[in-house]
Amino acid sequence: MEEFIGGKHSVLEALRSGRTINKIWIAEQAQKQLTQPIIAEAKQNGVIVQFADKRKLDQMAAGVQHQGVVAQVAAYEYVEVEDLLARAAEKGEQPFLLILDEIEDPHNLGSILRSADCTGVHGVIIPKRRSVGLTATVSKTSAGAVEYVPVARVTNLAQTIEQLKEQGLWIAGTDVDAKQHVYATNLNLPIAIIIGNESKGVGRLIKEKCDFLLKLPMFGQINSLNASVAASVLMYEVVRQRMAAH
Repeated sequence: MEEFIGGKHSVLEALRSGRTINKIWIAEQAQKQLTQPIIAEAKQNGVIVQFADKRKLDQMAAGVQHQGVVAQVAAYEYVEVEDLLARAAEKGEQPFLLILDEIEDPHNLGSILRSADCTGVHGVIIPKRRSVGLTATVSKTSAGAVEYVPVARVTNLAQTIEQLKEQGLWIAGTDVDAKQHVYATNLNLPIAIIIGNESKGVGRLIKEKCDFLLKLPMFGQINSLNASVAASVLMYEVVRQRMAAH
């Protein structure tokens, strides 16, 4: 499986993270200062760089704002849930995972991965069905974070949650009707936070599996946040509590 990724940051991070890159195309019209670091990095890694007309790049990375840089890469490797827990153990940290219940918008997934990288999340779990996977748009929106945050794809989220509980993780769901709000809840635990679908929220079956449900305090008229913004607020609250505990 191969795919195309576009954009200066996405391509640079893919090169630096050691991902398998078959070839890079650069638009003849692209600005030199934009493409120089990529050409240098590609040379170091022995990756072929070819100059082509911008229209060819538009065709290859259809629908992606590629800024005149496109790379043909091996498709993203998904990992196993065990790998995420092993990553926490290696770092000597309490597990900190995100579970995304049917996030459909690639921009949301990309932003969530970007925040997950910044907040030290050990990995993200997504379902195989009714959920966006790791696409070129996700890669672009994540500003390269997709190269560093491992993602596990599972067939059955409910089953995965049960397994995580057996491993000693607490499962926190987000719900607008929750009684307790995030700032009054101890999140300095081995934890997995569930972020629900953009319009439906966390599914009923998944909600029932949670150890506790949380809400963010709301003071406005629309009283709902974009899924990736809500996820960021929650991730940083975990970080804040963990830092305060030290």
